[in-house]
Parts: sequence; structure tokens; C-alpha cells
Amino acid sequence: MNTTPDDDAGEVIPFARADAEQETQPPPAAEEHPGDGPWSAGEHPVGSGPRSAGENSAGSGSRPVSGDSAGSMPHPEGEESAGSTPAGEESAGGGRHPVGEESAGGGQRPVGEGSSGSSRSSRRGRALGKAGLVSAALIAALVAAGAGVLTVVRPYLSPEDFEGTGSGTVTVRIPPGANAEDIGTALADAGVVASSRSFVNAAQERAVANRLRPGHYRLRKGMAAGAALDLLLAPASRLVRRVAVPEGLRAGEVLRRVAQLAALPLKELQSVDKSLLGLPSYAPGIEGFLFPATYDVEPGDKAVDVLAAMVERWGVAARQIHLAEGARRLGLTPLEALTVASLVQAEGGTDADYPKIARVIYNRLKSNTPLELDTTVLYAQNRRSLKVTESDTKVNSPYNTYHRRGLPPGPIANPGEKALLAALNPAAGDWHWFVTTDPAHRITKFTNKESEFVRYREELNKNLGTD
Repeated sequence: MNTTPDDDAGEVIPFARADAEQETQPPPAAEEHPGDGPWSAGEHPVGSGPRSAGENSAGSGSRPVSGDSAGSMPHPEGEESAGSTPAGEESAGGGRHPVGEESAGGGQRPVGEGSSGSSRSSRRGRALGKAGLVSAALIAALVAAGAGVLTVVRPYLSPEDFEGTGSGTVTVRIPPGANAEDIGTALADAGVVASSRSFVNAAQERAVANRLRPGHYRLRKGMAAGAALDLLLAPASRLVRRVAVPEGLRAGEVLRRVAQLAALPLKELQSVDKSLLGLPSYAPGIEGFLFPATYDVEPGDKAVDVLAAMVERWGVAARQIHLAEGARRLGLTPLEALTVASLVQAEGGTDADYPKIARVIYNRLKSNTPLELDTTVLYAQNRRSLKVTESDTKVNSPYNTYHRRGLPPGPIANPGEKALLAALNPAAGDWHWFVTTDPAHRITKFTNKESEFVRYREELNKNLGTD
């Protein structure tokens, strides 16, 4: 018995750093003059003459001077000159020595010789001077490093971002498997957001990165990252055509529905190379393998893409219900089990009737009785009707189960998961007949007595007004 399939289509199937450190090295220590002792007043190292104010001698150990010529000119604090010693030093013969030093025999001693106290004081002074230089170098390095770190982290802490909701329109494609950073990059490249990081930050702050879906979206240029995120989460922004395929449609009906709802040429759908769809090796065609569900057709999708998605979804369902294993348990091939499911789906009734219809089919197959199903005759004639005449039952077709025993050569519709499960798990019973006596209310009656079957047929004809 044939009933018009409903529109319960199932679930939706989507588709060089600039922060180089600058090291400050302490200046080299003043060189000592070669020779046996300090110079006397008016003497200069070999190769140098008297120096005028502000000039350096050309020889080694020369020092900058300011003031008068050598022998009487003052020197910077802590610096020696020929024939004189810094203030605070005394020599045994009236000369002056570094503070804390004494000469043993009236002569002058080089710095570093003499008492241990004066030596420690001298070393402490030099150490403090070096420590000051090292501290200054360290501070300079830290400042330089800090500036470099700030340059690196600034895009993360305060990335560039537009203000407002933008203007104009632009279509952006989010590919499958893209994460928030990938999406941010795509948006930035399209001029939607100012930077990828601004979008990533917005998605992380709102914890919605896992809600972003692939597809084509209509957005605007120059948008604040938060505003762009709002549109990506709004279903109305997605450019997609939804194609709902109800259970029980025949392959030709599915193609016409897809052509209408997806705006694809019907001829292109009809001429798709079946070898590109991923059909199982035992499939004689696409009938029965276009799984009923709701599909999202993206801009640019081709006919082969849509049909391949339907076949792929069928494969998912077949694996989930263990179609091959269930068919083997019943002594059937996977194609035969799918064919039974298509008969169950086409005959209609309620979900609770499906396992009983499957049992009637198996009982008649077991007794080698023709199935005598009106739906197979109508499929052979490529028409739909609730009225089947005697002449209809004489159509010459391998799908005419009034004259041909056994199952038809293949599916006669595209069954959903409930019909597939019913075919693999038939109800227990000895029924050999069933009649949908009231198609409007989907009332189906089962019996194992032919007399009751005849009475049920009369009830159906009365409801159809054909008695």
C-alpha cells in the first residue's frame, strides 16, 4: 500500500625580533707607564714633548690634561702625573703618595705595594667602580630587553581593532576544520577585522570558539572583532541553501527536489558520474543510497558534491546499524536487506508498523509466496497512487511482485534509519497479509488469514471511495 512520504528529514549535514640587547662595557683601566719610577717635573715619556692645555701626549700611558703644562698642572681626581702625587698622599722625601701608603726608605712605591690596608682600600675602590659600570650596563640591557618584549607582546595585549559594525558587504569562506586563529586570519585578509589577534581574543573572552562553523558568511568590511564574531554566530549570516530530503522518496524525486531547493541544474544532477559518489561495490545505482536528511548546500557546491554527501551519510547510517552483519544474520546480502527496508518504507504505516511489515515480507519469502506489493507495481510504472487496478498488477517489469517471486532486483525508495532497523529486526508473528485500511490516519491491519485480508481490502476501497 502506498502512502505519501512525510517531510521528516532527519538531522542537518553541514559541510625577526627588534629588541637586540645593547651591552655597555666598562672603559678600559688606565695604562701604566713603562720605566723605573714616576716622572720628575718637566719630564715626559719617550717620544712626547711638553703638552699644552687639553692635549694628550702621543706616547703610551698619556692622560688627558686640563690647565698648565706638565710638572705643575692639576689632574683629575685619582689620576697620577709625573713628579706629583694626588692630594692626601705623602712621600718620605716631601713627596706625596696615595692615601694610606708609606715609603719604607723615603722613595715612592707603586700603587698596590705597601700596607695591606691601603691595598684593600684601593681594590675596594676599583671594585665599586666596576660594579657601578656593570649595574649601568645591566640596567641598559634590561631596558632594551623590556622594549623588545613590549614590542612582541603588544599585539597580544592590545591588538589592532576596528570600531563599529563596518560597512558594505563581503563574503568570507570558513573552511572545515578551521580554528579561531585560521578564521581570524581569513577575516583579516578580507578586510573584515583589523587583525587576526583581535578576533582570537574576542572568541576566547566569550568562550565561543567551539561554536564557529564552516561555511560562507555575508559580513562587512571594517568591523570590530566582537561585531564580526556576532555575525559568524548568527544563522542568518550564513549563505547556505538547505535541502530537506524526506524518507521514502525515489531517486528521481530526490534529484528534482535537490534541483529546486539547491538551485542546481536537474540535468547536471542526472548526469553525475556514479563512480564519483562513493557507492558500495554492490550498488546497482543510486536508488536506496541517497540517505534522507537535511543537507546544507554551500555556494559553489556542485551536483556531485551534494549527491556524494548523501551517499556518505548513507554509509554512516549503514555502519551505525551494522547493516552488513545484520543482513548476514538473516541470510541476506546487504543489498537485499536495503531492498527490504525500501519496501517497508514505501508501504508506510506508523513507525510501530515497520517491524510487522518486515515480518510479513520475510514470511512470504520463506513460503515462496509472491509478495504482491502495490508499491512495487507503482514503482515499475513510475507513478504514485493509492489506487491500484488489476491491470496495474500485470505490468511487465522485474519489479512486479504480483507475478515475480522473491525480492525486486533493488530498492524502490530511499529508506530512513527506522525502516533499515525494522528490516534487520523484524517483529515476531505469523502474518502473511497487511492492508493500510485508513491511509489518512495511517491505520494498518495485519492477518494470517486470507479471508480477513479480503475484508481489509474492502475496508480500504470503501475509505478510498472505490468500492
